[in-house]
Amino acid sequence: MSPENYLYLAALLFTLGATGVLLRRNAIVVFMSIELMLNAANLALVAFSRMHGNLDGQIMAFFVMVVAAAEVVVGLAIIVMVYRARHSASVDDASLMKL
Repeated sequence: MSPENYLYLAALLFTLGATGVLLRRNAIVVFMSIELMLNAANLALVAFSRMHGNLDGQIMAFFVMVVAAAEVVVGLAIIVMVYRARHSASVDDASLMKL
């Protein structure tokens, strides 16, 4: 496969993730859509790295994975706390927790 095919796949995955973030109300689905968008960005970084013949994109993708792992920890903790307080994982219910 050529690197352009990987870029098309990354664009498709990013579009699916952005659609999930914009259209869904369940916090878990929104969270998974954000992870899909980060994985699409990683795929694009690695494809560009391969096109240019250096490892800079792969190193950058590694740092994006580290940030995504930290996001998983913080995001799931927030979702669990909202679920405990409201007994729902809806994004609309999270806005009720303001002071």
